[in-house]
Amino acid sequence: MPGMGGGPGAVAPGLRDVSYSTNAANALIHLYRAEVGKMTAYRQRLDMTTNWSVVTTAGLASFALGDPNNSHATFLFAMFMNYFFLRLEARRFRTYEIARHRVRIMERFFYPAMLGDRVDPGWHHLLLAELSKPRSPMSRADALGWRLNRNYLWIYTAVLLAWFAKLDLAQPKGWVLEFPEALSLADIGNFPGWLVFAGVFVFYAFLIVLAIRAARMYPLEEG
Repeated sequence: MPGMGGGPGAVAPGLRDVSYSTNAANALIHLYRAEVGKMTAYRQRLDMTTNWSVVTTAGLASFALGDPNNSHATFLFAMFMNYFFLRLEARRFRTYEIARHRVRIMERFFYPAMLGDRVDPGWHHLLLAELSKPRSPMSRADALGWRLNRNYLWIYTAVLLAWFAKLDLAQPKGWVLEFPEALSLADIGNFPGWLVFAGVFVFYAFLIVLAIRAARMYPLEEG
């Protein structure tokens, strides 16, 4: 792929030595430092959102399991709150990836050229395009899928298991699970249990599809 120098002994067609003026080099170095600083700040914000999700889940689970009279609907609320945190984290992740994309462009082209490698002389058009019209290199669905794969599927698995445990613990000892009567365990007011189970099933299927369909390769690393 153009821009992958591979050392002075491996020069691909279209690659050549590129020189920079002192002002241009300093400007790119300062831009690199600024983008790395932005990445660091958003990395911390991503961790903060995940921490909010974990703490909220733990608090709601403790409340629901701490008293048999507390409704199992608390776990449905936990699922909703975690989805809110997931959406928020995905938006932050897309902003983080804008900075990371610029950093990777400079690491793939500018610094190899400064160190004597040969690169595609038109690489700066990639950076100019990113600066003139900032855009995330991944879609919203991909961002949701990536954060699900990294953290939130584990959190959602814990919520689902705790919800099942709450439904089971609310029953007397010796209770035998039988279908379809067991679906009534998830009744919430006028909402029948089968509808609640169906809603949870559809929601989790949606999350799994997002996680599976998320791009596995970072865009700038393709090729």
